[in-house]
Order: sequence, then structure tokens, then C-alpha cells
Amino acid sequence: MKLGWEGEAEDAAAAARAGSELAVLTSQREGESLTLGNEFAEIRVSKVLTRNGARLLIESPRSGQWITLDPLELEALTWQNEATLSAMVGNPFAPLIADAEEPTDGVEGGTSP
Repeated sequence: MKLGWEGEAEDAAAAARAGSELAVLTSQREGESLTLGNEFAEIRVSKVLTRNGARLLIESPRSGQWITLDPLELEALTWQNEATLSAMVGNPFAPLIADAEEPTDGVEGGTSP
């Protein structure tokens, strides 16, 4: 008997897509990567060239998570205060603001009975 969960196939497909995307990005690295770490975290930072211009690829080898940021997104970090960054650190492995969910039954924010 194999145990599974609802949405397992979708999760596996999303993981495969993310892995493929990361492989493409790492093949587009320009220059050497920089690794920074302390007792709490370790990250690897690389410049990657995409069809939409240069991006900063930030990878967490421990968790396997990664993100690319364009220059405007990087500059937006400089606009934040310590409280915003503390809120991000205080909510690990989750976005600070969740993605908007699709409306159900044509009612925005509604749920099925």
C-alpha cells in the first residue's frame, strides 16, 4: 500500500518544473558564485543572464529553495525597514503575503458550502 496525499501529482510536477528551470538558470551563470553563511543559514548568490536581462540567483543549498531577482526587485529590498525583514525571517519557508486564490463559484473570496 502506497501512501499519498491530495495534490501529490501536482506537487511532483511543480517540483520537476522548478528543477528544470533551476538547471537552465545555473547553465546561464556568469562568473563565479558567492557563498555566504553563518550558524543560521547559508546562501549561494550568482549572476545569471536570462532573455529578460541579468538576474541575481539566490539559492539555499540546505533547503533547496531558490529565487531570481531583477534589479528593481533588488532595489526594493533597500526600501524596506527592519520590521519588514524581521517579519520575513519570522515566517520561514512561507511568503510574507500569500498568493491570491482563485474565486470559487464566481464569488470572490467565497467558499463552496
